[in-house]
Amino acid sequence: MSGITLVVEDPNWRSHRGLQAKLTRAADAARRSARLKGEFSILLAGDRRLRDLNREFRGKDKPTNVLSFSSAAPAYAGDIAIAYGVTKKEAKAAGKAFADHASHLVVHGVLHLAGYDHERPRDAKLMEPLEVKILKALGIADPYAATDKAK
Repeated sequence: MSGITLVVEDPNWRSHRGLQAKLTRAADAARRSARLKGEFSILLAGDRRLRDLNREFRGKDKPTNVLSFSSAAPAYAGDIAIAYGVTKKEAKAAGKAFADHASHLVVHGVLHLAGYDHERPRDAKLMEPLEVKILKALGIADPYAATDKAK
């Protein structure tokens, strides 16, 4: 699983036993599935950091769960940043295990680095089933199942 660097900036991420290994496995599974070339990093940060990044790069002055930054360098795919508080709040609201939701966000971020998107319905129809397939292989339930039934 070389080529994936996990950087823990917010100490809250360390309070979940085995989480870093699970997130690295999720990142590797997504990378292999999407055939993503090059190294990348995952920043496990706090909400304030994601708010700053979201404001600077997307013009949105609020924290978000995950951001992906693709790289033009051939040997470096890019960076992913995930907010602890937002992730925890979303997991609790959806009745999901924190580690499962965080793994989904990692998979989601890696697929963005690989060029997948979900802004248009047509793009989401490609990206979301791939996320579900990767997560299923990791033993994680379909993260869209509950939201699809609500539509």
